[in-house]
Amino acid sequence: MAKMVDRSGSDRGGLVAVIGGGSIGVAFAVVFGNAGRQVRLFEPDQSRRAAVPGLLRARLDDLQSYGLLDEAPDSIARRVTLADNLAEAVENADYVQECAPEVLALKQELFAALDRLSPPQAVLASASSFIPASAFASDLGGRHRILVTHPGNPPFLVRVVEIVPAPFTDAGTVETATALLQSCGMEPVLVRKEVEGFVFNRLQGALLREAYCLVRDGVASVEDVDRIVRDGLGLRWSVVGPFETADLNTQGGIAAHAEKMGPSYARMGAERGQHDPWTPDLVAKVTAERRTQLPLKRWAERVAWRDRRLMAMVRHRRSEREA
Repeated sequence: MAKMVDRSGSDRGGLVAVIGGGSIGVAFAVVFGNAGRQVRLFEPDQSRRAAVPGLLRARLDDLQSYGLLDEAPDSIARRVTLADNLAEAVENADYVQECAPEVLALKQELFAALDRLSPPQAVLASASSFIPASAFASDLGGRHRILVTHPGNPPFLVRVVEIVPAPFTDAGTVETATALLQSCGMEPVLVRKEVEGFVFNRLQGALLREAYCLVRDGVASVEDVDRIVRDGLGLRWSVVGPFETADLNTQGGIAAHAEKMGPSYARMGAERGQHDPWTPDLVAKVTAERRTQLPLKRWAERVAWRDRRLMAMVRHRRSEREA
């Protein structure tokens, strides 16, 4: 499998190929280049390919202005070269990051070509947002080295990346992709079962579906919904996730929260035709994981920590407004 990256040394691993020069492809080139990787990028559209260097440099300059680069933009940009065709892009690559549009037929065709053209040891990863690898790679001879690595957008800022193997993906492929992305400053999260949209977009989609309904039903305006998420839920979620939010919002933790609030959430779900109750077994499972992460004797300490982090966020936002 691919050689791991050592961010502290001069030899930082082998070549990464990025397929697609859209916003995600350019962003991944920034991630890999900033980690010291040599990157070869292929974009089939000539006009877009011609625009890639300028887009890449604009991202790097912005990151530099905020002190978020490990090196000068020129040094990173020199690591990213453009390929004239797919075969040239993947030649000698250890890792291939596909960033093509979210079209099933296109991904089927592209991964057939990648499987044929890339070195047999190379990991083939898709940045697919919704389509699992089983849908486009199940018939390929090299399917054992294919998986989804779905990033947040843009990945050079939103560092979480979903690692989504198919049932046929080799465990070594998962380990190699995870280690490589970690070494590039990403935060991989293993998705344990293939589902459309994975975790990121299922969570995002649940909020968007309700947001559309609230606007449709005249409950709130678009701006009001955005304000509640931006200045309320989003502010809090930048510090703690939804399970920890519930855990810290109620004395007694998440079990007490589920007992008090579960019926109300069930009624709201029923309004939308959804019946997914928080059963006692499910609440017990979530509670057990939370208590492993945070014993109740440390609950008050964690609440105080959350509040201090929120204070820092509020102070930062205030300073931005006043600047």
